[in-house]
Amino acid sequence: MSDPLPPQAPTIRVVPMPADTNVAGDIFGGWILSQIDIAGSVAAHRRAQGRVITVAVNAVQFHQPVFVGDLVSLYAEVTRVGNTSLTVDVAVYAERFRDHCGAECVQVTQATLTYVAMGPDRKPRPVPPECPVDI
Repeated sequence: MSDPLPPQAPTIRVVPMPADTNVAGDIFGGWILSQIDIAGSVAAHRRAQGRVITVAVNAVQFHQPVFVGDLVSLYAEVTRVGNTSLTVDVAVYAERFRDHCGAECVQVTQATLTYVAMGPDRKPRPVPPECPVDI
């Protein structure tokens, strides 16, 4: 049974390669974590309107393995904004192309991370108010 992809565009998409596997032949969890951090930092950078650093990986749940050749889509959303920090939730889906009948899609991982907005002096800076969206 497939999970539906979220309706919004993914923050990033990537295809893991054989060099990304662990000794069991599955995609290494550290590779998935690095993609989660990249996707989370994209969302945080956009909202903070500038440089951010990762200060915490608050939670990670691995639900299913990821395999070589899966199309991995990461969806990042800022869920909390503090004075200098931002909390980002990242959902990770894998589309598995196993035969000619289409793809199976499964949510493989979810995570919550915290980022801090940084100024040019490499010290925390306030997160500016959200920019209005042009319609």
